[in-house]
Amino acid sequence: MWNLQKTAPTKKSASIDVEPIYTFRAHRGAVLCVVMSSTGDQCFSGGVDGTVQSWNTPSSVIDPYDSYEPSVLRGALCGHTDPVWGLVYSGIHQRLLSCSGDGTVRLWDTSNTKPALATFHNKELGVPTSIDLVCSDPAHMVTSFTSGQIGLFNMETQQQVLRLEHNVDTGAVCQINKVLSHPTLPITITAQEDRHINFYDNNTGKLMHSMVAHLDAVTSLAVDPNGLYLMSGSHDCSIRLWNLETKTCIQEFTAHRKKNDESIHDVAFHPSKAYIASAGADALAKVFV
Repeated sequence: MWNLQKTAPTKKSASIDVEPIYTFRAHRGAVLCVVMSSTGDQCFSGGVDGTVQSWNTPSSVIDPYDSYEPSVLRGALCGHTDPVWGLVYSGIHQRLLSCSGDGTVRLWDTSNTKPALATFHNKELGVPTSIDLVCSDPAHMVTSFTSGQIGLFNMETQQQVLRLEHNVDTGAVCQINKVLSHPTLPITITAQEDRHINFYDNNTGKLMHSMVAHLDAVTSLAVDPNGLYLMSGSHDCSIRLWNLETKTCIQEFTAHRKKNDESIHDVAFHPSKAYIASAGADALAKVFV
């Protein structure tokens, strides 16, 4: 179980273990990804067991010693046959996207636990590694693959719309750990195993900018709701904050310790408050003010 640690970068403070107000239990094995609905009423988690579990979020004032409430567990979204390592929620369509080691991306209706509405499978591109919704065009999603390729797909027709340019300098295959859509501009951003962050134009598919961003693999990305700042996490134990207009680093700090050559697994901005969060291989989740 992850502990929540609240840290103010401007102060030296001891770690604080925070007790959870509720613990969801349903997966048979490690939980690899979690996403909340836009209203916060539902929570979805993907795991090594190949299932996507859906939950009704309990009240924040719930008594942790209350008896178990069965209605919290909405049920499993079943269909994947390998670990589910990526989830994205669409508040516009009330849909959920999942990507899995079984080589598929699946689209789900979050109002029920019926089989997937659509299944995307592209043997030519390989196994999907990360997915996101294209914010500038809600009908499209962007997916990265083990082949190092990135594709834009129409979720309604299930057809590939555009393939983004990649590795134009060396031609070598580079693992993409995270693909992210800018919240207001037609731009796709990727976190690369080779320490780079790349920026792509969704209209032309061209690589707009590439930069060495960390001393080790870049594992995670997040853009603030206004689209002005990019946050990146890496196995070099650091979180870096970037000005998206100038592509310059404006803040850097060490957030997690290394464990088994891994460090930061995910980063996130709060949708409305001046908080950021990170999750690491040291079994900690941290919130920074």
